[in-house]
Amino acid sequence: MRRRTIKDLLVEIKDTSELMVDLAYSALLFDNEDIAEEVLELEDKILNLLRQIRIVSILAARRVDEAESVSSILQIADAAHRIGNAAGDIAALVLRGFKLPKDFVNLILYYSEETCVKAVVAEGSEIANRTLGEVRLHTRTGMRVIAIKRGFDWIFNPDRNTRISVGDVLFARGDITGVPKFFEIVTGEPRDLGITAKEIDIEDLDRAVDTVIEMKNLSELAVDLSYSSLLYYNEDIAQEVAYLEDRIDNMKFELQHWVLSSSRKFDKIKPLIALLDLANSSEQIADSAKEIAGIVLNRLEIHPIFKEAMRETEEIVTMVEVGRKSKLDGKTLGEAKVETTTGMHIIAVKRSNRWIVNPKANTKIQAGDVLIAKGTREGEILLKKLCSS
Repeated sequence: MRRRTIKDLLVEIKDTSELMVDLAYSALLFDNEDIAEEVLELEDKILNLLRQIRIVSILAARRVDEAESVSSILQIADAAHRIGNAAGDIAALVLRGFKLPKDFVNLILYYSEETCVKAVVAEGSEIANRTLGEVRLHTRTGMRVIAIKRGFDWIFNPDRNTRISVGDVLFARGDITGVPKFFEIVTGEPRDLGITAKEIDIEDLDRAVDTVIEMKNLSELAVDLSYSSLLYYNEDIAQEVAYLEDRIDNMKFELQHWVLSSSRKFDKIKPLIALLDLANSSEQIADSAKEIAGIVLNRLEIHPIFKEAMRETEEIVTMVEVGRKSKLDGKTLGEAKVETTTGMHIIAVKRSNRWIVNPKANTKIQAGDVLIAKGTREGEILLKKLCSS
């Protein structure tokens, strides 16, 4: 049997850990035990991958300089493993019956930078009997299919060659503005999430909800930026990751204080325990992201194989400069519909010597801005075209 390479193992560890986070949040939001159980199975898989990459790395390093270079790869893999463990903790909430209130779930879906939805493939849908690559679902809607339920079977982390059948239940994640188009393609009818902020009224939980939503968004952003800091060996981006991790730590303490001081107001404590566990997992994800970025902050050497691996992952990260008189120059991300037209999620913007992290739909883009985005290779081409003069 052919021994797997460090690059192959690194790609699979990164993809698996990020898939676990997506699936874990989906399991909690949709209260789905099947997905939660799959996350725990993936936790065993990622542990096995970590063992393999350690063995291969030891065999590959014959000199001190090689060992130093490979050690950074092991640090990345170990941090990705801890991200997967945090996702496993979130999934375990579902299996133990720690459900979030429905209104709480609606708030998360509405206010999160990226949202999770599920849709059933209808008879006559344009995606029926076609592959994800043929229909270009991610590029056209900004929504990435992370799992498919077909009867009693599950397909996790489908790729562009996965063929879709009528009756498939698609679980997808992406920008909320792409939801109507996603449903139009999958079901034949446009539809939004069916919720608005005005419809939701959770007395005494607003503060906790706001904190948890921001911790979730910022922890996922920290992971994206940490890999970006390595890919471009950029100390500014790495410093942003450290700042986000410190901010999330403070938010966790604020939430703990709120829960302890408010617990007597609630008849059931399970939702409060779920809140605390979700916050702890988000903090663990951010801590792992900081460890990845720490390679740059400590000016350690990164093995060249890392860049090769990043180009082979399910989602790639890219940096694109906005040209003068381009279609994006002078427009907001929302006006230009960047995510829905390219499928690329903008995670940060560099303007002169400052960074705008977690840009919103109303963030105006200027010529000379450098965008950091993640998405498909096809989406990268579309984004570069949008930003070109």
